Amino acid sequence: MGKEMNSIKNEEQYEALRDKGMSKEKAARIANTSNPDHNSTPYEERTKEELYDKAKEVGIEGRSEMSKEELIKALRNH
Repeated sequence: MGKEMNSIKNEEQYEALRDKGMSKEKAARIANTSNPDHNSTPYEERTKEELYDKAKEVGIEGRSEMSKEELIKALRNH
């Protein structure tokens, strides 16, 4: 059967991306990394704790020593 994703976090987005011709892997990756709660919230409007959690999620090193502004810069350049 091949390798299937156990669960897609955003099924609707996944299907829309597949309909546009995107590969299953890429569509699943995008749908699973998108956070509907934060998608439209600019980094500047998030708390330092939210930014820290996002930095942790994506694996940014040195995040515990960073200011809010440094976290924003690191996330944007990641």
